[in-house]
Amino acid sequence: MSWTEIVIEVARTHAEALSDALFDAGALSVSVEDADFGTDAEQPLFGEPGMEPTEAAWERSRVVALTPVEADQAAIVAEAAESIGLAAADLAFTLRNVGDQDWVRLTQSQFEPIHIGKNIWVVPSWHDAPDPAALVLELDPGLAFGTGSHPTTRLCMEWLETHAPIGLSVLDYGCGSGILAMVAKKLDADTVIGIDIDPQAIQSAVFNTERNHCDVAYYLPDEFATSGHAHTFDVVVANILANPLKLMAPMLAGRVNPGGQLVLSGVLATQVDEVAAAYAPFIALTVWAEQEGWVALAGRSPVTVPDGQ
Repeated sequence: MSWTEIVIEVARTHAEALSDALFDAGALSVSVEDADFGTDAEQPLFGEPGMEPTEAAWERSRVVALTPVEADQAAIVAEAAESIGLAAADLAFTLRNVGDQDWVRLTQSQFEPIHIGKNIWVVPSWHDAPDPAALVLELDPGLAFGTGSHPTTRLCMEWLETHAPIGLSVLDYGCGSGILAMVAKKLDADTVIGIDIDPQAIQSAVFNTERNHCDVAYYLPDEFATSGHAHTFDVVVANILANPLKLMAPMLAGRVNPGGQLVLSGVLATQVDEVAAAYAPFIALTVWAEQEGWVALAGRSPVTVPDGQ
């Protein structure tokens, strides 16, 4: 079976409404892209938690609608334009043929095993592990953040591998897919806890952890508060973003046992000073490593000295 894509370039102000209107007019799926993708004018579109963009659109947006090949694409565009108060003549469009493909196989071919650090492999379920004797995580791309492809995740995994938490308790705050918690457990950590504010991330982490035969418990923050687990850990890892990390400095630092270690990532090299300053009253953090403009900060909690000693 073949399909036809309708490709329309519009201003940011019309992208979202046009996407909805094309759906209503009979499109099977609609996506919005940066019309300047791959050029010097390309614009990143992302936000930190609590600061997400209000709309998924760019100043010059490209709206792509998938339709059956036998559909009347001109009529679909005309109906969509009318529904949002535009003249069809104002929406110039082009058509692209989409041939029949094995979409599952095509998607899978885009994800190969990822080698991280010295001895860690992240392997999609449709691949064999290149080195079965290595620390292998079976992990498919999904909705929760963390497959090892992003520098911030790799930095944390490499830190854990370098400082193997054998017999220690580990907290993965902002656990996403559970990848860091699973690495810690496979490196012989004792108790490993993952916390995330997103229930869908918790579901993803539980699924991944069961698949990888790891003993990790995952909680939403409120659930963890009443879980009965110890609330401080020998190692606390948080791979989030700079702004929430700064806001959570007292809480995250307070989760670290005296003499324990705190590892933060999701921090750009340009944000190091401000993040380190937020944690300075609690733990002195320094740059452990940097990859592609992202850094991992690490530090050890002071050991409390009893009075009189």
